[in-house]
Formats: sequence, C-alpha cells, structure tokens
Amino acid sequence: MGQRQHTITTTFVPDLPARIAASLVHVDAELARRYPGAPGTRQPVHTVYVPADAFAADTVRSWGDRALAALDEHAADAREFGAVLGLPDGFAVPVYERVRAKLQREPVEDLRIDFEDGYGHRPDTEEDAAAARAARLVAEAYEQGTAAPYMGIRMKCMEAPVRDRGIRTLDIFLTGLMEAGGLPDGLVLTLPKVTYPEQVAAMVQLAEEFEKARGLAAGRVRFEIQIETTQAVLGADGRATVARLIEAGGGRVTSLHYGTFDYSAACGVSPAHQSPDHPVADHAKAVMQVAAAGTGVRLSDGSTNVLPVGTTERVHEAWRLHHRLVRRSLARAYYQGWDMHPAHLPTRYAAVYSFYREGLEQAAARLAAYVAESTDVGVLDEPATARALGSHLLRGRDCGAIDEPEVVAPAWGEIERLAGRVRRSE
Repeated sequence: MGQRQHTITTTFVPDLPARIAASLVHVDAELARRYPGAPGTRQPVHTVYVPADAFAADTVRSWGDRALAALDEHAADAREFGAVLGLPDGFAVPVYERVRAKLQREPVEDLRIDFEDGYGHRPDTEEDAAAARAARLVAEAYEQGTAAPYMGIRMKCMEAPVRDRGIRTLDIFLTGLMEAGGLPDGLVLTLPKVTYPEQVAAMVQLAEEFEKARGLAAGRVRFEIQIETTQAVLGADGRATVARLIEAGGGRVTSLHYGTFDYSAACGVSPAHQSPDHPVADHAKAVMQVAAAGTGVRLSDGSTNVLPVGTTERVHEAWRLHHRLVRRSLARAYYQGWDMHPAHLPTRYAAVYSFYREGLEQAAARLAAYVAESTDVGVLDEPATARALGSHLLRGRDCGAIDEPEVVAPAWGEIERLAGRVRRSE
C-alpha cells in the first residue's frame, strides 16, 4: 500500500517575502557594513613597545637574545622552567623547546616604536630626527628580512597640548616609509588616549589626506586605538562609547588595545593594584569585547609592570605572575597583550604555547567530527563553535605552538575555510 500524499498549504500571499525583504534592505546593509566578521588574517600574540630613542636596527634580535640569556640564567632546562610555571606533565619539554626556537627565529611578533609615554616630550628637532630615523630603520628591516611581522609607531594623542606634535611625527614617519619604497604590509599605527569619537575621525582625516597626496588606495592607512581613558568606555551621557569610536574609524580601526595603567589610574586604582586582572580592567575589556565582536576589530589586553629582573627568586616570581596573567587573558579571548621587557618573552610564549597545545587534540577531534557529521566525540558542535575550533588551531599554528603535521584531519584548507580565513598562497 503506497504512502498517502499530503497537500501542503500556506497562508501568506506570494509577494509577502519580497515585501519583507524590501523593508529590511537598510538593516541588511547595516549588518554587512558594521559586522563584516573576523578579518581572517594572523593576529600577533603580543605587542612590544620600545621608546623611539632606544629603537635600533637590532632591536628585534636583541630582545630575542636577552630573552634567551634570561632563560639560560634562571631556567636552563625544561624541567626547571616547567616547575617554575607549573606546566602540566608532558608539556614542559615541548613548550620549552618551542619557546627557545621561537626566541631564535621570531622573538617579536609586533613591535611599536613609541613616541608617546615611553618617549616623553623632546625638542621638536629631536623628535623630527627620531621619526625620520624610525622610518628609515623600519624600511631597512623589511627590505633585509629582519623586521617583526608587524611594526609601526605609537604617536602622541589628539589632545590639544600634543596634537600638532603627534601629527607631525606621523607625517614624517609615513613620508619616510614612502620615500624608502612604500608602506610595508605589516605597518601598524597606534592612536593613544582616545576620549571622543571626533579624535578618531581626525585620525581618519589624516589618513585620507595622506592617501590622496601619495596616490595610495583609499583605506590603505589603518590604525589601532588604545583604550586608556574612562571616557572611551563610558560617555558623559552614560552610554558605552567604544562602539562610537569604531564607527568613527570608518572601517580603518584594526584593533582596540587596553591601557592598563592609564585606565586604572583614571579610575583611582592605587599603583599597587594596577593590573590586567583588576575588576576595573575586566569591566573595560568586557565592554570593548562586546563592542568589537563581529566588527573585524580585534582586542588586545594590556601589560604587567612587574619585570623579571634581579635574583633568580625574583625573576621566577615575576615569571609566574606574567604567565598566570597571559593564561587568564587567553581564557577570556584576549589573544594579544603587551610585553614590557625582553625577559617577559619566555613566559609570553610559554603561556601561549601551553594554551594552544592543551587544546590541540580536542579541537582537532571535534572539528574532524563536525566535518564528518559524526557524534563519536560526544559533543555536538554548531557552525559558530566549529569556527571557534578552527580559529584556535590557526592561532596556534600562526605563533608556532602547533606544527601543521600534528593535525592530520581535517585538512588545513578545510580548517581555514571553517574559520573564515582565506587560504594562504602556496
């Protein structure tokens, strides 16, 4: 006996979907404009700030060598390093070996030449010369293959007392790069101490004027914003301000960086308690995180000012603190932070590497099960979680925590597709 046929009936008139679509055209366009999704490119795990007068042609290599020297002096083998940081069993040796290899191969992923707090106020002729010198050294580093993957400057802010100076330094630096051959792909510019969206709009105007004068494509000059003032998080009208800053950037804002000490001081936190894990820091970063979600703007945590210097006991204490703070940030999806001293690099990479390696086996298995539409792993993942799993593996690969052969399935091309990343050219 054959199955009985059921007639499907509907109520809506045929042209209703088209009328609904027409009513939502503006919303569709706004969603696409404001929330384009993740940029699908590598994000550095940290940013190193070096005062402009201290920046030199060998700064990246020098930081790596000093970090290796700190390891040699205070944790000469994997066993001691693992014991200091409390690395899980089986992780001390591979993490330690990878940290040393990273410090030899690519010790700094993102370097910012600082013309702001770390540089201070200098005579105009001195800062002019320093800006021109920075441009020359950055251009040479990219040409010679000795540059960090990302490099640039932190200019002075848009507040009236230092505005003209910051603009001139930016002009000299960008002009110097153009005269030396053009803007490098890894160029990053940092606008600090933003309080109002109009200051971001002013930075956009500077970028537009430079592009027009130099015949660059519109949007070529982009920048990141440092969140260091309370006004950048909560406006005078009681509304969250961060989203307005992103909007004022007109698609040019690449990331938001939390400024631990300026922001903490603005909230009245005493120096002894100014830290990335203070409640005021958590509140600010939570607001930043929600405001940036889906916009393609990334988030970076701040730094600790406790330096790993002095006796081995003091170095170990500072290492444990830094390692804990970096791990805490990673768990909260702040995948980048600041490092203030070369001896911070071992614990930066140890924290990052252990974090990604601990999640390697599970992330790969869950993603393979998702692709195969299998429930064998005991977890039923949705597309958004698959995207996060893929991003976890890609971040680990980008920084050197994971080697491609360690993940057999799914293929890396499939992982990149699921994570929304464009496949790298071979």
